[in-house]
Amino acid sequence: MKHAPRLAALVLGIHLGLASAFAHSATDPVPRTDKGWVDRQASFNAKVASMGSKAQLLFIGDSITQGWEGEGKEVWARHYAHRNAINLGIGGDRTQHVLWRLDNGNLDGLKPKAAVVMIGTNNSNGEDNTPEQIVDGVRAIVAKLRTKLPETQVLLVAIFPRSENFGAQRGKLAQINQALRRVADDKSVFWADFGHKFLNDDGTMPRELMPDYLHLSKKGYQIWADSIEAQVARMLGDQPVQASAGAAAGADVSGEWVLTIPGPDDRPVDIPMTLKQEGGRLGGKVARGADKFLEIVDGKVHGDALSWTMRRDRPDGSTMVYSMSGRLVDGKIDGKTETTMDGNPVTRGWTARRK
Repeated sequence: MKHAPRLAALVLGIHLGLASAFAHSATDPVPRTDKGWVDRQASFNAKVASMGSKAQLLFIGDSITQGWEGEGKEVWARHYAHRNAINLGIGGDRTQHVLWRLDNGNLDGLKPKAAVVMIGTNNSNGEDNTPEQIVDGVRAIVAKLRTKLPETQVLLVAIFPRSENFGAQRGKLAQINQALRRVADDKSVFWADFGHKFLNDDGTMPRELMPDYLHLSKKGYQIWADSIEAQVARMLGDQPVQASAGAAAGADVSGEWVLTIPGPDDRPVDIPMTLKQEGGRLGGKVARGADKFLEIVDGKVHGDALSWTMRRDRPDGSTMVYSMSGRLVDGKIDGKTETTMDGNPVTRGWTARRK
């Protein structure tokens, strides 16, 4: 038996070797030591202690989640304040930091109905973590939430795209999201992926939604809120907050557009169009020749639906009235025009895209 200690040491070494082979930074819970982080973590624990079981909704993440207190504060007030929501986002956090926070006060005494999780973009910088490791980290967070808050439903949000153009990091995030989709079981964990709403048709990212191509603007937060509203309401068992009196996902349609409509020979004709939105009212003009235009009157915006009227004087002294209606879908407007020509009703379809 004199070999027993040596054998035990060998077995222990094998176990430690296997553990180190599978462990990595994305799943190793660690705190940060910078004062801003320590102070915010402490403020979370104080708020959690004060709200206790009254808290119904959690948002867990990094600076993009923390931004609900900045650019997203008006949207938060409208969608989440009345739901006793708590923002548990800290700028710069990675999966390992969130894992530590969940074990160190951020969940103590809480019994929320739902938790919205979006984390991982900071792990994707450079060679910090592989896609597989980031997926492991996010899975570990979801598993910890399910263990600590078994009655809480989790809405896992796909990591948002980042950078102005296509690139390796955006591709890395897309691979991660493909795997994260598998975490949802549609029973206690649900999936939301609306990253495409932050991109133009050509794949570029508009600065009006992400000014630094990472963090959201007010419009970006409205997209987030509107995109998950139905799921959040279902998990909380309350009434959905109605979409803001703007275009789809809260976007303001004000700006320069190109309206495309069939011409007399049914070939598409591009026409410059200017839209000016003020709340639920819509104004503007549609070009008619080099220096003429038709004024938009009686314009209205309700959710993603738009409507207005235009009048054109004809050489014979009569006036043609155009009733325009459309719907904003993924940054483009699909619509129809109804008018009467020589006593006959005429309907034409049209589309519009931003210049």
